[in-house]
Amino acid sequence: MRFGWLKARQTKYTAYLTAYLLIVLAVLVAINFLSNRYNKSYDSTANKRFSLSDQTVKVVRGLQKDAQITYYDRSSQFGAARDLLDRYDNLSTRLSVAYVDPDKKPQAAKAAGVGSYGTIFVQANGKKEEAKSLTEEEVTGALIRALKGGQRTVCSVSGSGEHGLDGSERTGYSNFKDLLERNNYKTETISLLEKPEVPKECTILLVGGPRFDYVEPAVKAIQNYVESGGRALVLLDPPLKLGRDDVSDNAPLVKLLESWGVTLNRDLVLDTSGIGQLFGLGPEMPLVTSYESHPIVREMRSIASALPLARSLEVKSTGKTTVEKLFSTSSNSYATANLSSQAIRINPDRDKKGPLTLAAAGTYNTGQEGTQGRFVVVGSSSWVSNYIVGFNGNRDLAMNMMNWLSSDEDLISIRPKEPEDRRLTLNRAQMTTIFYSSVVGLPVLVILAGLAVWWRRR
Repeated sequence: MRFGWLKARQTKYTAYLTAYLLIVLAVLVAINFLSNRYNKSYDSTANKRFSLSDQTVKVVRGLQKDAQITYYDRSSQFGAARDLLDRYDNLSTRLSVAYVDPDKKPQAAKAAGVGSYGTIFVQANGKKEEAKSLTEEEVTGALIRALKGGQRTVCSVSGSGEHGLDGSERTGYSNFKDLLERNNYKTETISLLEKPEVPKECTILLVGGPRFDYVEPAVKAIQNYVESGGRALVLLDPPLKLGRDDVSDNAPLVKLLESWGVTLNRDLVLDTSGIGQLFGLGPEMPLVTSYESHPIVREMRSIASALPLARSLEVKSTGKTTVEKLFSTSSNSYATANLSSQAIRINPDRDKKGPLTLAAAGTYNTGQEGTQGRFVVVGSSSWVSNYIVGFNGNRDLAMNMMNWLSSDEDLISIRPKEPEDRRLTLNRAQMTTIFYSSVVGLPVLVILAGLAVWWRRR
């Protein structure tokens, strides 16, 4: 009976409890190990505010060499920075993040050239770039600048009423210029009237909605540039005749684009689907949600873009060019040839019905190995203006075009989102209803309920 204690009820319960404790301990150890090794989170916000964008994920996971992000600030501020930078750290073993307190390590901060708290340096590919603020757009932009070597310059044509890159007014391109410079492009303004030749340092030629006709030498300069392997983004509005804001036909430039396989129609596209009204847009601002399979728009399937005052175009490849559609309007759209009236009139029997192509991209065979001209044509120039470039997918569309033109296809993706403005807009009737139901109605109900209780108990 020496082993009779093994059969005792107390021994069995002790064994069961020990086994349970060991199992629970093993589960906790496994969970702790996996949580340290695989840092996962779920972002339930409507616009994925706390998730890194597709562009950031693409850039970081595509790192071929080690890179480092160093954040210089007081130790008490590290927590706020970790919310963003640790997400970068978790994307790739190639990227590391360091947090340095300049007060505790003044020598290291001085050697790095730190002048103020909150400084962020990104080192990659033997280069060091500074992010101007603790935002995903700035940090990813600094990483791209460090990774991409060489000079990329966008040359904007001026002198014929084009949108100005420095223009801060509603229709200017200053926000577009800031977007370009944050993505490692330099900008320059050139005049083809003074010297009908595109400078050699231009990576991309921007023709931003000229209101007046280009002279023949200027058009010839654009033709020679692209057909010699240059890259051009041509934004050409419909020739509207609305008083002082008339837009010329620009026949020489239109003829050149037609020779490349892009025919710009003399019409104005109107969207009657009503979808744009959800975003506060009128019929003169078609909302694009249908994209083709071209690399520029391949990753924009679930994003809408708005193109105000747009014209339709037709595309076909020629002997030396290969042209593809980029995107079209919905089937509930029309192209009206009435370009001289401020009143919107659609004639379903006469006007062309959608879908209507609004943009195209093409390549030009120069005949030289390794040299290829590229061009993108859009039937609107206002969609990258200051007042609308921040709308939904317009920024992504603009930069995807630039990246494709400059042969940086690896950067084509969806970029960091702006903080979503989810304000509640009420009309007068709705405000009145809320006032009487909450400010007046609820107190009256409470009073009536009190009176009812008093009446029953009296």
